[in-house]
Amino acid sequence: MADDEDVSMCQFRGQVLLVFNGASQCGNTPQYKPLQELYAKYAPQGFSALGFPCNQFGAQEPGSGADISTFCSNEYGIKFPLFAKIDVNGPGIHPVYQWLKAQPLPETDPKGDISWNFEKFLVGRDGKVARRFAPGTQPDAPEVVSAIEAELQKPAPKL
Repeated sequence: MADDEDVSMCQFRGQVLLVFNGASQCGNTPQYKPLQELYAKYAPQGFSALGFPCNQFGAQEPGSGADISTFCSNEYGIKFPLFAKIDVNGPGIHPVYQWLKAQPLPETDPKGDISWNFEKFLVGRDGKVARRFAPGTQPDAPEVVSAIEAELQKPAPKL
């Protein structure tokens, strides 16, 4: 986990990303398991999950970066990148989430502020948001998996 270290999103250029805000004391916390399974299955094809812990919803992520990292590793065997705790709504919103929420989306996808923990954004190889999934949508739901697979089939942009 990158606690106080800035990480350039450029290192993920050309990959398919499932970006989500997580919490370790939430009813949706078990979603870490299928997120790790997706990562293990599709990472060789250029996929990564990116977890951004957030304490804005019911104070369900109160721990330090070290606490969160240890929990995710011990309970779910997480190997994908987890970042420092951030705000996903409001005046302190992290720039990544400011950008994600401003992107055009399919008509059926959620819009506006993040509604709860484990809301997910699928970013294609071209760096554009392809889909946004509600917090209750399981990471291994058919609509998520098919969207990931469709994005993985697209060629990486030429630099």
